[in-house]
Amino acid sequence: MKKLKYILVFFLLPITSCEDVIEVDLNNAEPRLVIDASLNWLIGTDGKNQSIQLSLTAPFFNETIPPATGATVTVTDSNNNIFNFIELENTGKYINNNFIPVLNSVYNLTILYNNETYTANETLTPIVPIEFVEQKNDGGFAGDEIEIKAFYNDPANIENFYLFEFLIVKNNSIYLEVYDDKFTDGNQIFAFFSDESLEAGDELIIKSSGISERNFEFMNILLQQTDDESGDPFETQPATVRGNCINKTSPNNYPLGYFRVSETSIFTYIID
Repeated sequence: MKKLKYILVFFLLPITSCEDVIEVDLNNAEPRLVIDASLNWLIGTDGKNQSIQLSLTAPFFNETIPPATGATVTVTDSNNNIFNFIELENTGKYINNNFIPVLNSVYNLTILYNNETYTANETLTPIVPIEFVEQKNDGGFAGDEIEIKAFYNDPANIENFYLFEFLIVKNNSIYLEVYDDKFTDGNQIFAFFSDESLEAGDELIIKSSGISERNFEFMNILLQQTDDESGDPFETQPATVRGNCINKTSPNNYPLGYFRVSETSIFTYIID
């Protein structure tokens, strides 16, 4: 018995002694401004309360995202109404409580940060509400996943683009999908969602927003590059995904992110 014990120890020693710590030396670029400016007018509300989040890019292994503090943030509409967004206690979150949403109106974003001026413009895009939701309990390759279809009626003879957000409340997980009506114009169509963690009784919040064609293209590329099945996190991306925000002072120091203005519909569904 003792002989067997010593033999096991003999074979385990080389295994444990071969462990090495590998340090990955990554190049660090100068931080860029990241603009998360999604103004959503929820159907049934006055849309007055809006927020914009500004942050900075950080090294890959950083555990925190540095906020971009001290900026001056304004949004101007087609009638020259100016909406000032005020920062909350050095958080990089800027809020406004008197925003006026008007469908199909153009809004202009201006950000003054670090002596540089960033701008973007977007049209407030309408949305059709989600009509109903269907559930299938034997989805997926193994037939053991819950599948959700959120149905809506696409307006005819108009190019429409949609952003869907699926929020699983129990673990605060959000999944995004974008759709267009190139092959479904004027028809009843659905947004699809499936997740193996869904269980009976779970609350699922489905949010749909009208978006512009440019935002659709931006989100489509972004989702493809961040797909879990597209590659490992160290894989080189084909290109930097550029949004509609520009740096007017120093064009080469371009920001990341997007300025979006949408009408939004929310549907809350409890998994059967």
